[in-house]
Amino acid sequence: MEPYNPRPASFFDRYAYAIKAMVILFLMMILLIPTVMISNIIGERQNYHQEAISEVTSRWSGEQNVTGPVLAIPYVTPGTTGDTFAYLLPEQLSINGELMPQTLKRGIFPVAVYDSKLKLTGRFSTEPLSKLNIPASAFRWDRAVMLIGITDLRGIGNQVQLTWNGQQSLFNPGVMNNDLFESGIQTPVSLQPRDTGIATGNFVLDIGLKGSGRIKFSPVGKTTSISIRSSWPDPSFDEAFPPQTRSVSEKGFSATWQVQHLNRNYPQSWSGSKFNIRSADVGIRLFMPGGTYQQSSRAIKYAILIIGLTFFIFYFMELSQRRAIHPLQYMLVGLALCIFYTLLISISEQLNFALAYVISSGLTIGLITMYVAGAYKSGRIAAAIGGSLVLLYGFIYVIISAEDQALLMGSLGLFIILAVIMYFSRTIKWNKLSDKASIAE
Repeated sequence: MEPYNPRPASFFDRYAYAIKAMVILFLMMILLIPTVMISNIIGERQNYHQEAISEVTSRWSGEQNVTGPVLAIPYVTPGTTGDTFAYLLPEQLSINGELMPQTLKRGIFPVAVYDSKLKLTGRFSTEPLSKLNIPASAFRWDRAVMLIGITDLRGIGNQVQLTWNGQQSLFNPGVMNNDLFESGIQTPVSLQPRDTGIATGNFVLDIGLKGSGRIKFSPVGKTTSISIRSSWPDPSFDEAFPPQTRSVSEKGFSATWQVQHLNRNYPQSWSGSKFNIRSADVGIRLFMPGGTYQQSSRAIKYAILIIGLTFFIFYFMELSQRRAIHPLQYMLVGLALCIFYTLLISISEQLNFALAYVISSGLTIGLITMYVAGAYKSGRIAAAIGGSLVLLYGFIYVIISAEDQALLMGSLGLFIILAVIMYFSRTIKWNKLSDKASIAE
């Protein structure tokens, strides 16, 4: 009887786990395709949201930018037939206002809009005109006009009335040219220099203005003070100047600005279209909390990390427990991880992002945990897989939430994960994986 000679291990037997690792890596690359498709879905939903905003604002009113008041004084230039305008800014400007916000919806998409009550007071002096080298006799004082730039005239909710040195006049729509702004309102003012050659005027006016999303003010006064209050709990101050003081709570906010003429890049008077007086605007955006699509977009960037680490957990289980996992099972788990993102997007459109993340990750982790428990008849393995996924999804959420510290926290987290992997993998006898008795405990 011939002695039994066991068949030498083939190449595939000897390197079965290495081949399996390459198959898993290939599956990870395949699963990046649906994540790209989901990323495109996020972009489409963002576009739908922008379309909803455009539709609501087309009926309500768009973002508003209040610029002025500015005095436009025509003067005659020798050798020309038409008038040229000199523009004069106020010595003092005070803007006090209140925003009454509300949220409108187009389908499932919310849009922040507001009504506002604004009171503008201040004082003009013609003294800065003396620096323009224009003879006083060239000015046509009787045709002076007060201008106020307003981005969307549909938002004006009252007949704006000017009180100028105790005399009242009504504003009319339109501006005489585009030197300062493209749309606005105007009214004539009585401006006659005294014996000193200087004319002054005090003004008061009230504007009821509707808008959406954002409101901005141009600090055209030599000294400008702005005070705005509202019941909106999530303002964003993202223009040229931050507020000097601010108070934000769940009941609303109040903010004040103090801007001097030295803080801006245009003088108190000039002629023609030399300067952009909206370059130093201050303003408020009615921030919609949650940042649903932005945070979802950030979350999907970590898809490769979630899929890769989850697959590693399963692969490590194969090595340590000698329980073979079919590539199709890897694919099913990977698809469950991809569906997490569609759940996250759809639920976050109805709820806030944090709650949507908890629900989506809970459903995904629960599905994978039950699948492992049913497939391998082991509550211990299923609990280990579920616990690992809870930690992983929690780690990803911390990175998403910490915008400023995301890189630092992500780097430290990955370093810790790598350290854990290296620690547990050190007990595996890689050179004996083909031997059934090789795994070290």
